[in-house]
Amino acid sequence: MTRTTLLATVAALAFSATGALAQDRTIGFSQIGSESGWRAAETTLTRMQAEERGYDLRFSDAQQRQENQIAALRSFIAQGVDAILLAPVVATGWDSVLQEAQEAEIPVVLLDRMVDSDPELYLTAVGSDLVHEGEVAGQWLADTVGDRECRIVELQGTTGSSPAIDRKTGFENAIAGHDNLEIVRSQTGDFTRALGKEVMESFIQAENGGRDICALYAHNDDMAVGAIQAIKEAGLKPGEDILVVSIDAVPDIFAAMAAGEANATVELTPNMAGPAFDALEVYWTDGTVPPKFIQTESRLYTQQDDPAGEYEARKDLGY
Repeated sequence: MTRTTLLATVAALAFSATGALAQDRTIGFSQIGSESGWRAAETTLTRMQAEERGYDLRFSDAQQRQENQIAALRSFIAQGVDAILLAPVVATGWDSVLQEAQEAEIPVVLLDRMVDSDPELYLTAVGSDLVHEGEVAGQWLADTVGDRECRIVELQGTTGSSPAIDRKTGFENAIAGHDNLEIVRSQTGDFTRALGKEVMESFIQAENGGRDICALYAHNDDMAVGAIQAIKEAGLKPGEDILVVSIDAVPDIFAAMAAGEANATVELTPNMAGPAFDALEVYWTDGTVPPKFIQTESRLYTQQDDPAGEYEARKDLGY
């Protein structure tokens, strides 16, 4: 999605017929933190959406700690907000606070991650099919490698988070049955660039200076960008000596692809707030309950998809 298209979508969603601007609506938004460029873009676009629609957005940065998010939700409930947006840092441990929001008649919408709670405790969830994202990445690698042996290292996301769980599952689903493809090392990089680099350095050291590694699969682009730096510092060529496939489609991965240092990324749109606000507006207007999951579109990008152009289109979107 180009910058023009994304901004046009934002504007169209903001003034959709499902709900006029609601000047008196207050929305609480509990964001995980700012661990990645994608997360920063999601925050930026959520603020844009709220401003365009006339909402009072009350933002809380959890700094990747669930206890901070639970405290923020309880604060929003005490303030009597009209709705809560929650990007949950992990999948478990939400039952009590979601029950409290329900008892206060405050609808909760999950953004980009799921929780292991009764679906009746939240209004809806907006996100990608995370398993499918992993499958797309794995299928790309299987198709690219063909029949040659390929030892894969994996940088996982935050332990216990739904993206880490599902993106791993999807990738493993895609390479199952390809006996020449093997994940030889897998460790969390916590979705951060710094830890992605650090863990990749340990992978390289353990795998004959990186010469025994065929490919890197990273659960997000930021970890991949950090790993690319580690590969370069080891005297190897990322994108050639070690194939790099990751997920999110942030500007920096397109810059790496344009330089030949990354091979593929699967897009996760940061515009989760538009569909979330649309669902809330219909719910507030006539009580229509949305489906429990509103799926956003994903797309595979490779070096053949004008990565330099994609970088230019996305670089000012808050990533």
